[in-house]
Amino acid sequence: MLDRILIATDGSRKAEAAVEHGLDLAATFDAEVHALYVVETKGSYVRSVGASEAGLEEYRQYGHGVVDEVVDRAEERGLEAVGAVESGAVAGAIVDYADAASIDAVVVAERGRGTLETYLGSNVEKVLRRCPQPVTVVRS
Repeated sequence: MLDRILIATDGSRKAEAAVEHGLDLAATFDAEVHALYVVETKGSYVRSVGASEAGLEEYRQYGHGVVDEVVDRAEERGLEAVGAVESGAVAGAIVDYADAASIDAVVVAERGRGTLETYLGSNVEKVLRRCPQPVTVVRS
């Protein structure tokens, strides 16, 4: 039984397929939706793109908009939903959130925003290796 489903999204068009799949899955099981956006704060990545604290705050605000939209869509389907914006290494933040929130299943997109994926390697692969919960990877 799936009671809580985590949908990790970066707000990209590629992530939209994962959001839709996660919402469909949640509707099937009448599960609570957890929408998560992670602001990458890994030191070397932040330095490489020149992100300042003000820039990171812009990403946080963008992330709140992204998760608010997913929460609204879940609620339109009659599902309970919560949104969260976390900071840190993307894969680690997803796994940590899933553990802390007692998530039953995780849904992610095959790839997110290109530059971040190129710099860090595959966050999806890291989530698959580290996450004890079932992970669904959705192709766009």
